Amino acid sequence: MKAFKVQIAAPDGLRYDGEAVQLSVRGIGGDLAVLAGHIPFVTALKDGECRLYTGENGENIRRARCRGGMLIVSKEAVRIMSSDFEWEN
Repeated sequence: MKAFKVQIAAPDGLRYDGEAVQLSVRGIGGDLAVLAGHIPFVTALKDGECRLYTGENGENIRRARCRGGMLIVSKEAVRIMSSDFEWEN
C-alpha cells in the first residue's frame, strides 16, 4: 500500500507527524477512510475513534479518541485538527 503524510494536532500541540497507509475517522456524514491519492476535501469530525494504519501493509494500527475538529485532505498531506486527541495506550 502507498503511504501518505499525516499531521494530527490538538490545541496543546502536535500529536503525530509522519506517514500512514490509511486513516479512519468519524466525519459528520459517518465513518470514512482516507488512502493515498484520495480526492481533496474538508469535513468536520464527530467524536469517535481515529485509527492510523502504518507499516508497509497497514499492519500497525494506532487508535485514539478524537473529540471533534476538522479533517483536511489535500494533495500534500492529510491533517486533523482536533479539539481533543488522545492516543490509547
